[in-house]
Amino acid sequence: MEGMTGDPLDLLPELLLLLGAVGGLLLGLWTPQRRQARVRGLVVLAALASAAVAAVDLVGPDTSVYGGTWVLDTTTGVVRITVALATAAAVLLSATSLSGHPRETEAYVLMALGALGSVALAASGDLLMLVAAYLLASVPLYALAGFAKDVRGVEATLKYYLMGALVGALMLVGIAALVLAAGASGYPELTAALPRAPMPLVAVGVIGVLAGVGFKAGAVPVHFWVPDAIAGTTPSVAAFISTVPKLGAVAAASRLLAEPFSGIPLDVPLVVAIIAAASMTLGNLAAFRQTEVLRLLAYSTISQVGYLYMIVAVAARSDLAGPALAIYLAGYAVTNLGAFSAAAALPHATTLTDWAAAARGRPWLVLSLVVVLLGLVGTPPTAVFLGKVAVFSATADGGLGWLVVLAAINTVASLFYYLRWIAPAARGEPTTAAGQPATATRPAAVAHAPAVTLHAAAAGSLLLGVGAGVWLAVVTS
Repeated sequence: MEGMTGDPLDLLPELLLLLGAVGGLLLGLWTPQRRQARVRGLVVLAALASAAVAAVDLVGPDTSVYGGTWVLDTTTGVVRITVALATAAAVLLSATSLSGHPRETEAYVLMALGALGSVALAASGDLLMLVAAYLLASVPLYALAGFAKDVRGVEATLKYYLMGALVGALMLVGIAALVLAAGASGYPELTAALPRAPMPLVAVGVIGVLAGVGFKAGAVPVHFWVPDAIAGTTPSVAAFISTVPKLGAVAAASRLLAEPFSGIPLDVPLVVAIIAAASMTLGNLAAFRQTEVLRLLAYSTISQVGYLYMIVAVAARSDLAGPALAIYLAGYAVTNLGAFSAAAALPHATTLTDWAAAARGRPWLVLSLVVVLLGLVGTPPTAVFLGKVAVFSATADGGLGWLVVLAAINTVASLFYYLRWIAPAARGEPTTAAGQPATATRPAAVAHAPAVTLHAAAAGSLLLGVGAGVWLAVVTS
């Protein structure tokens, strides 16, 4: 059909990710088991090339291709760059835990495919494309979650898959309702037709679609899979699962609120604001009691969704939402990857006290941990601090002052559970659960690749915070 034609070069960043996945799979078939690092190098190279091309494409005008199903604008450009760079970092982070694994190649290929699905979520301009992107951003991650094939991994995969199947069905029902109500699936047609459509049918559609993107973001109330999936896999895979799909899902939700859901006589922004409030509050409350590193970070990622969804709530109400989305997505990606890199750097230290004991005598490791954790709180001059300032400004500009107040309270509250990890590590004198000094132990081995990734993430968080103006100038030019 002529209306569906387009220049394949418009999708060159996505084609490079696909090339990395397919090329990596073929290369792995002809590479000895002990040399599977070649596949890792190929996937990283493809991701970096994708990010470079996406950065060049940012200077072009906003457009849509293939019948409007794929939107090329600033939001898509930001997600392209952040997803590609986050994927490259996650693959490098996996070098230690996956090296020599019988299915090492498949893990890297699954990451590349999951990244492609995440970009597709952000670029979707049609509900049918959105559901295809949902599947591509989900199925590879189900396999990654249980890659270790141990008891916890199998349980995590099962919960992740079952929740995904349930929410996927809800999403299909929602899409069917919206198509039935509007007679079309494209966002421009939906924007024009939904305000005049039967509201009960539209309400069902909105709930179903929001459930789908909320699941990929890890938002309340479809967040129950997050703690078990994150704690049941390796830190490197957990870093990917908790970062990359979230970038695409939040951008997809923002596009839905700014376009097809913007004109309907239902207060969808209020619904999203309530989801944001519940996510940041419940995530923080649950994190307070955690003693396991990965479970604490899992609940931290849920709370971070709340701040990201503040942007979604005002996507159609504030001109500040676009820049806020750009800076917070980038800040969150680099900082969250750094936090999981800290867990991966000392893989046998699964609890907060174990990590503090293992990190004794390693001041640079502890310093980088402090930077990334305070970065997640939003401490200046880190990237998330600038992101939160932008998010709070956009939310206030959009008329949701109460949400800004609640977010500020949650920001202060989050500091306390991050300090439960930071304080013992910084003192170098970890204590046992009973409060007695821990016995001296031989220094634990530090995984090299995760430690390098942690230091790079800490530096990146600071540099992005200081240079946020340059980043915004690039993405908004």
